[in-house]
Amino acid sequence: MTTPCEPHVDFTVLDAAALLAIAMKGASELSSYPLIGTPKVVTGAAVAGVWRSPDGVVQLRLHTDGTFAGEVAGRRRAAHGTYDIKGTEVVLHDDSGLNTAVVVYDGELEMAGHRLLPV
Repeated sequence: MTTPCEPHVDFTVLDAAALLAIAMKGASELSSYPLIGTPKVVTGAAVAGVWRSPDGVVQLRLHTDGTFAGEVAGRRRAAHGTYDIKGTEVVLHDDSGLNTAVVVYDGELEMAGHRLLPV
């Protein structure tokens, strides 16, 4: 008896990338450490734009229409979907079903252990 194959969804790629960056002490050690400070309550206009980690591993584009596109170096599939803003977090809803919380600090984002700065 055979069962239908369900599509495989990689739910650990961002966390694995963060762990790898920490283990390898990438080009910018600061990108692997969590931000210090108080998260900021935000609106859509405050986060719209292009964000990138200092080591260039992660890039995130937040569009004003509530959609996003993201790339992780070495990953074949680019992430894309929609996002919601909930207080101090932007929650990314990837088309694959993965939801990722992005904490907003003063002028910086923190996503899965990566510090993202505006480009």
